[in-house]
Amino acid sequence: MLGFTSFDLWRVLTGVAIFLLGNNYLEESLKSLVGRRSKLLLKKYASRKLSAVSGGVIITGILQSSSIVNMMLLAFVGAGILSMQNALAVTLGANLGSTIYNWIVALIGFKLSIESFAYPIAGIAGILLVSLNKEKALYQWSKFLFGFSFLFVGLDFIRLGIEAYVAHTNFAMLAGYPSIVFVLAGFVITALLQSSSVTIAILLSAMYVKAISLYSAMAIVLGSEVGTTLKLILVSITGTPAKKRLALGNFLINFINTIFIFCLLTPIYRFITNTVTISNNLIALVFFQSLINFISILIFMPFLKQFGKFLENRFINIEHQVKFIDKVSEKEPDLALDALEREIARFLQLVIAFCRNEFQINSANEIFEQKEKDFHERSGMEMYNYIKELHGNMHAFFIRLQGNILSEDTTLQLEMYMSALRNGMYATKSMKDSHHDIEQLRNSSNDIKYEFYVETQKKIAVFLTDIDKLLSNQNKTAYLEQLTNIYNNVQNGYSQTLQKLYKEVSYIHLDEMELSTLINFNREIFTFLNALLNSIKDYLLDGNDAAGFDSFNEFRKY
Repeated sequence: MLGFTSFDLWRVLTGVAIFLLGNNYLEESLKSLVGRRSKLLLKKYASRKLSAVSGGVIITGILQSSSIVNMMLLAFVGAGILSMQNALAVTLGANLGSTIYNWIVALIGFKLSIESFAYPIAGIAGILLVSLNKEKALYQWSKFLFGFSFLFVGLDFIRLGIEAYVAHTNFAMLAGYPSIVFVLAGFVITALLQSSSVTIAILLSAMYVKAISLYSAMAIVLGSEVGTTLKLILVSITGTPAKKRLALGNFLINFINTIFIFCLLTPIYRFITNTVTISNNLIALVFFQSLINFISILIFMPFLKQFGKFLENRFINIEHQVKFIDKVSEKEPDLALDALEREIARFLQLVIAFCRNEFQINSANEIFEQKEKDFHERSGMEMYNYIKELHGNMHAFFIRLQGNILSEDTTLQLEMYMSALRNGMYATKSMKDSHHDIEQLRNSSNDIKYEFYVETQKKIAVFLTDIDKLLSNQNKTAYLEQLTNIYNNVQNGYSQTLQKLYKEVSYIHLDEMELSTLINFNREIFTFLNALLNSIKDYLLDGNDAAGFDSFNEFRKY
């Protein structure tokens, strides 16, 4: 047997590098060409468990990367678009979809002449890559073809590197090693290369030149199924709880399935070779990989709801202010805007809850109160500080997101959301600044001052009830009319109260300081109401309707 020097290590490593480079080019081009469409397709399919599995298969088959799909899943789960159980269903489908390329390699990859097929494509696409404008669609198509051709070029390099070694080596000794050794080898190789596709490419090349048996290759594939989960784990280590949950779920699915299949490895081997009678070892190996991922779907599908709940109870962080924007990347503008919209909706509900707490008005939204139980158990000042910190986190996200927004419509939408955030924070501060006066009037022994507080409390209660109805209304065409009616009520209420303070005889009995307190308090409450109305206007209305509302709103800028 020849020594290690007969093994063309550098040719194999070059082949691996070319394969990985081709895979990266393929991923990057597909992200650009079908990125948004694939996300919308995945979002559409993932509404139900069965369609989520098929969606995972289809999208992964198109993108040829389960890693991309898993990264999209992290963003969807974080933005609240997908439930954990549906995301797990997509993961199951993605695992099966990742075998599609391996079928192509097994069926035609070693039958075609690389020189006559891949080299011309790589040459032409490579020249176009350095010649075209990066903003053009043709550039991305050239990148796609270049990456696709490099997969086969890399595969050929790996095959040639192994071939010379195989010709002078007796591999009978490998049969003496237990199967677990090959499983561990598959895990280590995939963990180091961060790509199960490369592991399978190496295996297919080795099997093509008869360097390894089908049984041993099947064991290595099992190890690669676990090794491929490490990429997602590494990404999620410093990430949010949602990312960690999905990464853990992905790992457990592959780990449990690997143990189960390993126990049945010999019967499955006999099933493939004797029952199905697949004589081509390359096709038999890819069939095995598809089969074990199909078995994984059958095992986990009935328990996804329970499995999802189990994961939801992991990595809980009660003190975390933001709920949505920390789970998406600002480099994904569409998902980031969805998350920001949900965060602002929650932010406005917290502002309303803070106002109710200040005026001791019972909550009309028991579901929200239960979801935000930790917030509602805080003192008034603690609520204010929580909202203030949340505002800071959202504003920081806005700054980061700005640099990734390109379209004019998206920029306008982002500005509206951030105007809603600014006005909401201004409303919160106005309410906080009124806290001393509220306490003083509520506890006053002076009947006039106390009655003034009670009247204000009733007006606030009516206002918040109207706001709750507005926020829960799904008829967008009615938003402007409802906001206008609420605004007019606020304006009339302020004017009427001011007239009472200056004209009604009862207030003459107050000294100058007490009267000034009531006038300033009325003004502060009026400022709060207008700021909150402007915040809700910026959140609910489109640009034209918002401009129409601003045309008669004297307090639109803060």
